[in-house]
Amino acid sequence: MDTNKTLSRRGFVGSLAAAIGYLGLGPKSVLWAQTGRRPRRRYTEAEYDAFAKLSSNENPYGPSDAVLEAMNHAFKYANRYGYPDGNILQAIAEHHGVEPENVLLGAGSGEILNIVGSTFLRVRKKVVGVEPSYGSVYRQASGIKADAIKLPLLSDYRQDIPAIIDGTKKNYRDVGFVYMCNPNNPTGVIVTKKEIDTLLDGIPEDMPVLVDEAYHHFVEDPDYATAVPHVLEGRQVIVARTFSKISGMAAIRLGYAIAPKNLIDQMRPNGTGSISAIAKWGGATAIKDTAEQEKVRAVTLELRKKTTAELEKLGFDCIPSETNFFMVHLGRQVQPVIDEFRKRTVLVGRPFPPMLEHLRVSVGTADEMERFMVAFKEIFPDGKPAPTGA
Repeated sequence: MDTNKTLSRRGFVGSLAAAIGYLGLGPKSVLWAQTGRRPRRRYTEAEYDAFAKLSSNENPYGPSDAVLEAMNHAFKYANRYGYPDGNILQAIAEHHGVEPENVLLGAGSGEILNIVGSTFLRVRKKVVGVEPSYGSVYRQASGIKADAIKLPLLSDYRQDIPAIIDGTKKNYRDVGFVYMCNPNNPTGVIVTKKEIDTLLDGIPEDMPVLVDEAYHHFVEDPDYATAVPHVLEGRQVIVARTFSKISGMAAIRLGYAIAPKNLIDQMRPNGTGSISAIAKWGGATAIKDTAEQEKVRAVTLELRKKTTAELEKLGFDCIPSETNFFMVHLGRQVQPVIDEFRKRTVLVGRPFPPMLEHLRVSVGTADEMERFMVAFKEIFPDGKPAPTGA
């Protein structure tokens, strides 16, 4: 990747229990919670810049030159309302072969997930999904006095499609929507196209299904496919995408939903409309910048495979990932290890209950991955962990 863009980029920025839940709608106390999640610490600029940042699955290279140029251009509208927006809706619609009426913008896909929760979890409805997964949807449910039916992963870390279907059908009157992160965060494991088809055919046809495709661009497995074609079929599917990963715009905050018009119309009143001109112009350019996307994808996959191979040589098992992160089984509780990495100025992922012996590691630059491996060998000087039966 071109590291000569660093200064211009900085200049721009400077300006078991779960089964009980699905079978009988057990109380919140029997549902796995996102325990162990610590408040995010705010570092000084010098502290933050010194870290190898492998904790939040960002693109470490930042926006492309073309995207930076577009965002700089948008600054001339910084003092205006009703500005030209770079035709962002049309750009997204054309990219996916849908109409602008099928697109809803959000301040990152995180806002899209919150909008879906606010729209479809009213009157104490439930969301059905797996644990562990990206917990924003479940926290949103808790925040609006709704609830979640969270099912355990299978032994090979795949999402249990028959159990999701069963739980949705048994609790149909109480379910607002089904949530599926594909590939899943934090495991990096996909749900295949066939499994998505099975899910949609197995649940009531009017049940909304939210498919979070934040890591879509990194998948190599030929059995995977985006769920966007199901939107074109008129199925009640909402596909969430983000510019935070492949396009390097995490702090710019831009994401979107692709869904049938009837679902978009229901969701739109719950949006904040808080997306800036800079984000819109950057996104309109980024979605067309496929050459940059391919460069980021290629180097990311290369470094992920190199790092996991090194870990496996040391005797540590890694879950096969289709994303820009991976999970390694440490054979011990993960939180003290996270703290040891931080002492060595390497930030890694938080604990993900119930997988409390697995560490999630984002793929950074080549230098950051080298720093990670040096720190890893210091923390685990004897290599292969002793088996714990976990």
